[in-house]
Amino acid sequence: MILFYAPDIEQTLTLPESDSQHAIRVLRMKEGEEIAVIDGRGHRFICRIAAAHPKHASVVIDRVEAMPLSWPQSITIAVAPTKHIDRMEWLVEKLTEIGVNRIVPLLGRRSERKEIKVERLEKIAVSAMKQSLKAVLPRIDAMTPVSRFIAECDSRQRFIAHCDDSLERRLLSREYIPLTDVALMIGPEGDFAPEEIESALEAGWNPVSLGDNRLRTETAALVGCDTFHICDQIKSL
Repeated sequence: MILFYAPDIEQTLTLPESDSQHAIRVLRMKEGEEIAVIDGRGHRFICRIAAAHPKHASVVIDRVEAMPLSWPQSITIAVAPTKHIDRMEWLVEKLTEIGVNRIVPLLGRRSERKEIKVERLEKIAVSAMKQSLKAVLPRIDAMTPVSRFIAECDSRQRFIAHCDDSLERRLLSREYIPLTDVALMIGPEGDFAPEEIESALEAGWNPVSLGDNRLRTETAALVGCDTFHICDQIKSL
């Protein structure tokens, strides 16, 4: 199944230029052919092409289907972007495929990257959403200071994964309560600064480990997100 993305399809009845080109020029679809369009908010629209224009193909909506996420809780992954942006882009793609509600790029004292282009990451998330047959686009925040995220995050479960062996940490898979709103913070390659860890602990964040392996930033974020889903599936058995 090929999914097209048009966030305002109900209002415009028109595909964006990129999706119009894919449908009309690449797939050579004709007027009257059926297509499936998602809006990124949990809806799939079964449509027929009304005008096969390669830049702004118009459609007629035949029916609307609900396509909610397969997990009931909100999963937030807050991670310091990597120095090489292609690794961060890879992470956004994989988190979207596995399943995440919100991605928060963190700016900390030891961050290797100070700026990101949210629009570029959103395009990658859109592509991954379509490829993985989802209809809900994860929210991607602008670069957020660690201190602000610590203070403002209101998830029921809040975990900070750090590498300071002098501080007590517990295994994430044992601390996580399945199917409950959760947020996980992952620091840069040099880890969170001591004062950031202290601030998180004082604010009630739970210190965790992802296991014995030493992981890169993007790997740790992906492992953390997948841990939530695996624990959810075990709980549901």
